Amino acid sequence: MTQLVRSLEEQKQAFKEQKLLATPIAGLLAWLIVGVAGLFLSPIGKVWVLFIATGSIVYLGMFISKFTGENFLDKRKPRNTFDTLFFYTVGQAFLVYSIAIPFFLVDYSSLPLTVGILTGLMWLPLSWIIDHWIGIFHAVARTIIVLALWYVLPQHRFVAIPFAIAGIYVVTITILINRKR
Repeated sequence: MTQLVRSLEEQKQAFKEQKLLATPIAGLLAWLIVGVAGLFLSPIGKVWVLFIATGSIVYLGMFISKFTGENFLDKRKPRNTFDTLFFYTVGQAFLVYSIAIPFFLVDYSSLPLTVGILTGLMWLPLSWIIDHWIGIFHAVARTIIVLALWYVLPQHRFVAIPFAIAGIYVVTITILINRKR
């Protein structure tokens, strides 16, 4: 059986036509969990929840994708270079923990700042892939708001920052749902 070779433009168009909701929904749920944990847990508990919840976003996204119709693990879908590029950006988000961890070891409250901003950077290339401004909005708004909250509410970093990121996800998901209309 021969595989039909599609141009990059055809593959990009196919990627753009996806819902692109599973991963943002996973991010929303993960950051909500971090925010709720920030209300009740000790510093050690907050740190563990942040690491586990944010580190699980990709896996939660894979699970959610079965319900959004995106099904990331469907082997029957034609290969798409932009799916691969997207997963590379997910890998990039994992690698930024190498920046977050040393700062966390000096000041545990830096974790919402570093993880919140650095993992949000993967939204920039997504804007280019889908030819839509939402990824730029998400990354820039997230960076500005997280940085501002880190300075303005130092005693509430594990609550204010995660809930703000969750709020940005709500806006992002709403725009992604409506972008094809």
